[in-house]
Amino acid sequence: MPEAAQHHGTAPTDEELRALDAHWRAANYLAAGQIYLMSNPLLTEPLKPEHIKPRLLGHWGTSPGLNLVHTHLNRVIKARGIDALCVWGPGHGGPSVLANSWLEGSYSETYPDVTRDARGMERLFRQFSFPGGVPSHVAPEVPGSIHEGGELGYSLAHAYGAAFDHPNLLVACVIGDGEAETGPLAASWHSNKFLDPVHDGAVLPILHLNGYKIANPTVLSRLPEPELGELLRGYGHEPITVAGDDPVQVHRALAQAFDEALDRIALLQRTAREEDVTQRPHWPMIVLRTPKGWTGPAEVDGVPVEGTWRAHQVPLAGVRENPQHLRQLEAWLRSYRPEELFDTDGRPSADVLACVPDGARRLGATPYANGGLLVRELPIASLDDFAVPVDKPGATLHEPTRVLGGLLEQIMKDTTARRDFRLVGPDETASNRLDAVFGASGKAWQAEVLPVDEHLDRHGRVMEILSEHLCQGWLEGYLLTGRHGLFSCYEAFVHIVDSMVNQHIKWLKTSRELNWRAPVASLNYLLTSHVWRQDHNGFSHQDPGFVDHVLNKSPQVVRVYLPPDANSLLSVADHALRSRDYVNVIVAGKQPCFDWLSMDQARVHCARGAGIWEWAGTENGSEPDVVLACAGDVPTQEVLAAAQLLRRHLPQLAVRVVNVVDMTRLLPQEEHPHGMTDFEYNGLFTADKPVIFAYHGYPWLVHRLAYRRHGHGNLHVRGYRESGTTTTPFDMVVRNDLDRYRLVMDVIDRVPGLAVRAAGVRQQMVDVRARHHAWIREHGTDLPEVADWSWAS
Repeated sequence: MPEAAQHHGTAPTDEELRALDAHWRAANYLAAGQIYLMSNPLLTEPLKPEHIKPRLLGHWGTSPGLNLVHTHLNRVIKARGIDALCVWGPGHGGPSVLANSWLEGSYSETYPDVTRDARGMERLFRQFSFPGGVPSHVAPEVPGSIHEGGELGYSLAHAYGAAFDHPNLLVACVIGDGEAETGPLAASWHSNKFLDPVHDGAVLPILHLNGYKIANPTVLSRLPEPELGELLRGYGHEPITVAGDDPVQVHRALAQAFDEALDRIALLQRTAREEDVTQRPHWPMIVLRTPKGWTGPAEVDGVPVEGTWRAHQVPLAGVRENPQHLRQLEAWLRSYRPEELFDTDGRPSADVLACVPDGARRLGATPYANGGLLVRELPIASLDDFAVPVDKPGATLHEPTRVLGGLLEQIMKDTTARRDFRLVGPDETASNRLDAVFGASGKAWQAEVLPVDEHLDRHGRVMEILSEHLCQGWLEGYLLTGRHGLFSCYEAFVHIVDSMVNQHIKWLKTSRELNWRAPVASLNYLLTSHVWRQDHNGFSHQDPGFVDHVLNKSPQVVRVYLPPDANSLLSVADHALRSRDYVNVIVAGKQPCFDWLSMDQARVHCARGAGIWEWAGTENGSEPDVVLACAGDVPTQEVLAAAQLLRRHLPQLAVRVVNVVDMTRLLPQEEHPHGMTDFEYNGLFTADKPVIFAYHGYPWLVHRLAYRRHGHGNLHVRGYRESGTTTTPFDMVVRNDLDRYRLVMDVIDRVPGLAVRAAGVRQQMVDVRARHHAWIREHGTDLPEVADWSWAS
């Protein structure tokens, strides 16, 4: 934090407290107005049914607490001259954050048609949760936001991701007590063991306990104060508690709490940065207890509302039809005394704006929440420096991810000073053969270090924790605030973040439609330790379905790559790391894999996304009799082995070999930017010849992608069929009918005239499979002709 933040805060005077309360009341008025009103925004006439929206959508319960936090954050940002970002965790806090960005002027600067006056206020109200308007959550459309409130559990992880490598940034994070019950949020408390007080900013968690979720009490709100304090201290925080329902008392206490917290943060950072204190800090946090739906209707139809679960959504639901509810709504809105808060033209008064910071320090205007404004090109060295030499296809083997590790190490070295690249993964960096990066950066770690430990580093930029949720949340927060990164994960367990990637894809899709949001670095996944090579883990670690999940999402955003060897992995990674506003999924093995393409060939092939490997087929300029297609490293090897068998046993057969790197190439051009035209597709796969496609994952995905193609009836796909166990590498492909012998049988079964003419060859393939089953059960290893196989054209 800057020097100004190191000074102790001064308790606010009564006059300052009055101004803070004015700002809070104004935000509450605007939040309630968005839920209910579509006209008469300043109540210049008695409220009538026609002033009310026909459908009341939104959530009032969390809004007063969020408005309170926003008001007090404004105060300390302005008083201390600090750069701050706030992550608004409660899922339905849209009305509050919209209200506050409108008050501070950042909303009108972003959307000039929503002016900061009565006309703009009416537009602000009308657009909320209204057709053609804005969502009820804190979404990409909201200035100052990096966190979609629609799915709970990730606010604190996003906040830490935003703070990493931003040493002068304060990231406040409001955590709703409903959200605090989720597993990802519970794990997120441990993020403080990874926050470097020297190179990172500070995270100030604000646990807002208003007591209720949609229909039930919340767990943490019902814990006795000593037990809650022990829990939070056990997580490594020093809680400061503010509780009450009297606004004056709460304003005074919360101002003091913010000052105490920020003074402690400044002290911890100063001792780490200037005095080289290495003891893990116990960072402050605020526990804020206020009633749910505070300042709203105390009772409705004789039952309590304020301070109960009934305040969660719309406290007065029948306003258009029920005159009593209409009168109660008007009384509620007038209780904020809008005539004191806005002038006759609807502009906020001087008191309301007294606490608001200037310029880019406003929470709705901070560039940290529009990370594309801050992102720099990632320095990526020439791939030729890391490529493996390939004089001829299939003559050598390398571990693709180990080769990639060399490139990532260099990127780590080249970003040492600027610190804007991180590698995250759940305890698998070395397992996934990426451990070369430890030559440039250790693993971030602020807890105890023992002599037996390796590569732990208080200032490290490799992030490992056995929580895919945290890896994803940290990286999302890091990317959305202007940096770069890569998430390395075992293929089977990336499913843990299925719903998180959903939200990020939605965020990017919406952001692309907002001209004021600058493009951010893509979210890049490297999925390895994949389905086909789980020799010691078995069935539990065999699931290639993340690709299916992602390819259901917005085509403007998602990309899926299956590079067949080390050099193609380098090429794909280079492209993904340079890209913006995408989610790139790269699936590549870590086990030794044949090298098929030189670096130059890999660049060309990956740029095409799918292409014919002339050297592998036997077309010789003629029209093919059959197409052997493949996507993925193991399927590629099996297809080439099958092509070799066909060359040997059926030399007159014209075989075309097609390799697919970019799975979206299979889609029609009108459905995905990378999709092929029918003309291109037919030229590659033919319109009427059998296509035997060996695919890395579930076979029906290929059918789904290509179902509209002319030759779809000729397409036969082999892939993972949910048949797995702990077994030999080749037995995995045999179990799922993806092996070379089955592929040869498929060719014989589907090329007209071969069923009789090549019956003997087919029987040989059946016999080899039978011998395979007997061999592995006796020897525990694959057949010698499989284990020692290599490509020979």
